Amino acid sequence: MQSFATGPSNFLVAPRPSPWLSAMITQKMKYALKALMVLAEEHSGEQRALRIEDIAARSETPKRFLEHILLDIRNAGYIASIRGRSGGYLLIKEPAQIPLSDLLRMIDGPIAPLPCLSRRSYQRCDDCTDETSCRIRKVFAEIFWSYLLLIESLTLADLVRTPAASEQILAAPTLGAAQKQEPGQTGRA
Repeated sequence: MQSFATGPSNFLVAPRPSPWLSAMITQKMKYALKALMVLAEEHSGEQRALRIEDIAARSETPKRFLEHILLDIRNAGYIASIRGRSGGYLLIKEPAQIPLSDLLRMIDGPIAPLPCLSRRSYQRCDDCTDETSCRIRKVFAEIFWSYLLLIESLTLADLVRTPAASEQILAAPTLGAAQKQEPGQTGRA
């Protein structure tokens, strides 16, 4: 039997037994995107290799996590590592040729909210007897396809190009902050 923990505001929080239950990007993904944005900004300039310490400082990412993340990204063919005194990491693909959906799948795994909705990692749900009549699948399919169309249209270049939009998203209040508002106050999302 699974145990549940108490989360913020005493809501029960179920453990995450599979990647299918998470619709949020992980901290690892955020670190990867921050590092790639630094490399993309450098790519548009003089295109010099950046040391991992410089990437960590500019992206405000812990170096110890960044080493493993950059290795994964290098193995996927988006960046190269150069050895030696003036070595480091550099972007080898144009930022516009790096889809966010591919990065999400590479770092976080499947992006579908249900295994039966995944195009690349399809699995029938354990408790499903008929996918065509499953109401849960139908509702999440509509939401997911809208999300998928958007996320597959975005590239690393979009992240670098639109700092105002990304700053607004990052500055938006979280659910926990919205719950702490006084009664009668309205918050903006």
